[in-house]
Amino acid sequence: MQIKRIAYDFSVCKVADYSLVNLTGEYCFTGKTEEENSLVCVTDDVPVNVIRREDGWKAFRVEGVLDFSLIGILSEICRILAENRISVFVISTFNTDYVLIKQENYQRALDLLEIAGYEIVG
Repeated sequence: MQIKRIAYDFSVCKVADYSLVNLTGEYCFTGKTEEENSLVCVTDDVPVNVIRREDGWKAFRVEGVLDFSLIGILSEICRILAENRISVFVISTFNTDYVLIKQENYQRALDLLEIAGYEIVG
């Protein structure tokens, strides 16, 4: 299975509302609940109406379109990283999964996944 590096720096944010979010940016993930408006985006695209933010994330995605019947892909990646004390922030889309890792652990995480048999591309 291939893991594709994503070249951007990301931020995980809480925003007042989505009115200033750049929805045309290459990467923009939103989540709304009764308690919050969340946003994950490229750090350069963080809007000014951010309430809280955490910068310093890097990302990769599981390459290809993942069928909903597939089991254990994300859990195996997370297991490898958790066993090595690397925390993750995961976003799933209709097609695939994105894994964000703090910048200081990113290369180590990719190295561990490569040792485990994943092909790192990008």
